[in-house]
Amino acid sequence: MSKKPQSISQTKRVGLILRWALAAVLILFSIFPVLWIVSAALNPVNDLGNQQLIPANANFDNFRELSTNPIFPFFTWLWNSLKISVLSTLLTLSLTTMAAFAFSRFRFKGRQSLLKSILLIQSFPNLLAIVALFTIIKQIGDVIPSFGLNTHLGLILVYSGGAMGMNIWLMKGYMDTIPRDIDESAHVDGATDWQVFSKLLLPVLRPILGVIGILSFIGTYGDYMLAKVMLSNTQKYTVAVGLSLFIGQQYGQRWGEFAAGAVLAAIPTMILFYIAQGQRQGGDVLLFADDGHQALAFAGLDIERAVARIANGVGRDAINRVEVIHLVRHVAAPRFLAPSPAPCPRT
Repeated sequence: MSKKPQSISQTKRVGLILRWALAAVLILFSIFPVLWIVSAALNPVNDLGNQQLIPANANFDNFRELSTNPIFPFFTWLWNSLKISVLSTLLTLSLTTMAAFAFSRFRFKGRQSLLKSILLIQSFPNLLAIVALFTIIKQIGDVIPSFGLNTHLGLILVYSGGAMGMNIWLMKGYMDTIPRDIDESAHVDGATDWQVFSKLLLPVLRPILGVIGILSFIGTYGDYMLAKVMLSNTQKYTVAVGLSLFIGQQYGQRWGEFAAGAVLAAIPTMILFYIAQGQRQGGDVLLFADDGHQALAFAGLDIERAVARIANGVGRDAINRVEVIHLVRHVAAPRFLAPSPAPCPRT
């Protein structure tokens, strides 16, 4: 009987060792390409065939050449990518959030058909739409040259519209998990639809906004195909298209500068992930029951009046509970969050 617990403990120990070993293999598999590209960036020898993980004469010549070469304006490409990615992400988030709010909170004719159409369009591969997008942007450019081919505004328009379908579904699904009773309680306190959206729902949507924002930024920042098709001027290239020039020549490949550019181009996404991990999510909203109906007091929207109703005894005999639920964090400033009054027993 004494051997059974020992065998169970040994089995757990073996399982733990196997899990750690698998985790170590996966980490090495993931980090090896990063180490290799950093090593290539520090290697003055422009040859990947004889590349070593630790180069013999490591230096920053490739980075120096990258910043001083007038033929390949790397930092112009980097600025173009950041500008296009940030503007596309902001526009995508704005349009997606408002569209998802309409689909989630309002009922109108053709709502279901429109949602299914959006999902159906997203089922087609993006490559099938390149010719159509090229033609559309060309025709738009004939009317409004600022949004035509070889313009950043035209590329931003393509990126913003292309990602809306799936993002609307993601945002709507998240928004559907928020009870509609909260909206109705806010309307009872005199809130408009815009106040419900901007002051109540928008702070609750911070987690999904962060997810969609990061995915949109990375997808736009690293895109090659659409940028290559829409842009033809070297000065207007994005960093993905520009880096391809270093290795696109048959007899003049610059692997060292390409690796150095890849390392520098990865810094903005690393900063974005670092900032996203530091964001706090969730929060507090004061919720109380009044005459059997849930009424909500939230930041900036008659919260003093709602708290005063409890303090002055309005419906006090019907209030059976006062609780703080974790729904929105940092929506209300500390001055808005009054201490929860004690529950009043029914008389």
